[in-house]
Amino acid sequence: MLLQASVPPPINQVPWFCVCSHCKSNAGPKGDRGDRGVPGLPGSPGRRGLTGFKGRPGFVGRQGLKGQKGDEGEKGSSGLTGVSGTKGDRGYKGDKGDQGMDGPQGDQGPRGENGMCPESCESIQGLPGLPGLPGVAGARGIPGVEGPKGPTGLKGDKGDMGMAGVPGLDGDKGDQGEQGECNCSDGADGADGMQGPTGPKGNQGDVGPQGPKGMTGEKGNLGQMGMVGQPGPCSPAIQSAFSALLTESFPKHNMPVPFQLVITNQQLHYNSEVGVYNAPVNGTYVFSFHMAVRSKVLKVGLFHNFAPVFKMTEPTNMATTSQEVVLHLNMGDMVWLQVKDDKSNGMFADDENSSSFSGYLLHPDSCDVPIGRNFFPTNVQGSYSWGDLSLG
Repeated sequence: MLLQASVPPPINQVPWFCVCSHCKSNAGPKGDRGDRGVPGLPGSPGRRGLTGFKGRPGFVGRQGLKGQKGDEGEKGSSGLTGVSGTKGDRGYKGDKGDQGMDGPQGDQGPRGENGMCPESCESIQGLPGLPGLPGVAGARGIPGVEGPKGPTGLKGDKGDMGMAGVPGLDGDKGDQGEQGECNCSDGADGADGMQGPTGPKGNQGDVGPQGPKGMTGEKGNLGQMGMVGQPGPCSPAIQSAFSALLTESFPKHNMPVPFQLVITNQQLHYNSEVGVYNAPVNGTYVFSFHMAVRSKVLKVGLFHNFAPVFKMTEPTNMATTSQEVVLHLNMGDMVWLQVKDDKSNGMFADDENSSSFSGYLLHPDSCDVPIGRNFFPTNVQGSYSWGDLSLG
């Protein structure tokens, strides 16, 4: 009846012998795994274990952000003067010089002795003389300045007798003489008479045609070296030029502005670390700058040995300003740019705006040996300040 009931009876109505907990039966098949229960409370911490072995080092992390620029260090003392370099190779031979000007015409020679009349009056053309041997072209001399004309020299000794002149052409036929009287009869020819006296010298005949060109003669001896000319102008080897860009906006005031991105500085006369240019020789120099201005007013000046040469102010934000000046410097003089203070320091530079400082040697005062790459100038003593501009 209990098994056929539609609703299971409560436990208190089931006989004890029908309760399965009191019956021993065979174990059924294992059921499916149930759902995971709620996590229990954490247990009490156990004893601390022994320290394990050191693990392998981890991977290197990415590079950190660039730190702020440190304070500028003090300028180091000048090093010892380097050893002089070896003497350079001998230069190539120069080009052949231009042909010199014709010399002045020589004095007329003395008159030659009277010639002898030939047996025949027919003109006979003489053989052409042998051409002289040309001299070797000397080395190219330095063109000298034409000196003053010297005094007339003493009369030279009598020259050797010249060669016989070319016989002249036949003269014009003379007039017919008077007919002589003949008082002789036919007879034998008489003996030849004595030779008559020499007649007067005839007029010089016309110059004959030019003879054929002779064979090229042998090479002549080396001529004497000419006189040394005056020194020429200064050599163009004395050179100095630089140009650099600003890399950090709003630089420090009361000190030279360093333009550290160098465009050209082949002679190394510009120190990009401190922003100072040192003059290698006495001469005339040209300096210029081009500035981008942003956020502040810009008051900038160009200084020569701690003294301001000129100052200028650009009050406009988002603007540019430029300046150029010509200076005469002595060897070792220093030139740099400087801003007045933080409030008037609008000097700016970025990827789209550049601020530059440039200079070059226009011409030196003399041909003295210029300062080379191993130049260590004597520092001009002084202190950095904005100073007063002298207009006197």
